[in-house]
Amino acid sequence: MAFAYCVAKLKLFALISATDAKPQNVMRHNIKTDQKMKFTTTICTFVLSTTTLLAQNSQINKSNEIVEKSIQAQGGKKLLENIKTLYTKSETVMDGRNVFWITKEMEPNKGSFEIEYQGRIVYKSFYDGKIGYDVVNGQKTVADQEQFKDKNYRNQIINSLDYIDTSLYTLEFIGEEKANNKDCYKIKATLSNGKVTYLYYDKTSNLLAKSEVVKNPEKNSFSTVLYDDYKKFGDLTYETKQTFVSEDGNQVAKIVDLYYNKKISEKDFK
Repeated sequence: MAFAYCVAKLKLFALISATDAKPQNVMRHNIKTDQKMKFTTTICTFVLSTTTLLAQNSQINKSNEIVEKSIQAQGGKKLLENIKTLYTKSETVMDGRNVFWITKEMEPNKGSFEIEYQGRIVYKSFYDGKIGYDVVNGQKTVADQEQFKDKNYRNQIINSLDYIDTSLYTLEFIGEEKANNKDCYKIKATLSNGKVTYLYYDKTSNLLAKSEVVKNPEKNSFSTVLYDDYKKFGDLTYETKQTFVSEDGNQVAKIVDLYYNKKISEKDFK
């Protein structure tokens, strides 16, 4: 709209100048018209630039507001910032067998993932803050480091806190969309390493309903995850059901145990 207005104004200046011009003063009027057009073009450029900047700031502010409401719904920023370790144990099915997934996290970016089958750990992968490892049948080997490329871009255990960290993420409000059978706000979150994730926040609960990675430099990560059945664990509200969407069939994991700030130490990442 602003650009169309500026173009119309330029044409109007040209029309007026052509109508009012006298034969003996053609050169003088042409100079004045040219000056008017240059001045108007400068104003139009300024208006368009300002309008674009204001629109971008509005999108960022709205995105931050949505994520901050989610943080509040989970228990508040102070609580989430004070979570230094997090433990979850989830039940799921792999290759027809009932297994447990165990995750342990330590701020800022240490983490481990274990598969427990019939009471014993049959697989473990962990990141010690610098290097990632695999442990199979008790044998520890250096893992493919491509799987851990975005671990150096984490400052907090709870992802929502990192989303509003401008040194890590750039947020853009996309609009409203149905996701996971919920009316959601959609946000584009771009990590500084190039990873792009779409976040869908439930308009009613303010909690995350779906995340969708569309560009990821890290290997072997699920592209779409659905979040359901939020429950309270102490003061923390956390999803207890995650559905990892895949063309080969969805993987559902249900949390059976969760605690934070206890029973996790440095030795869990060695």
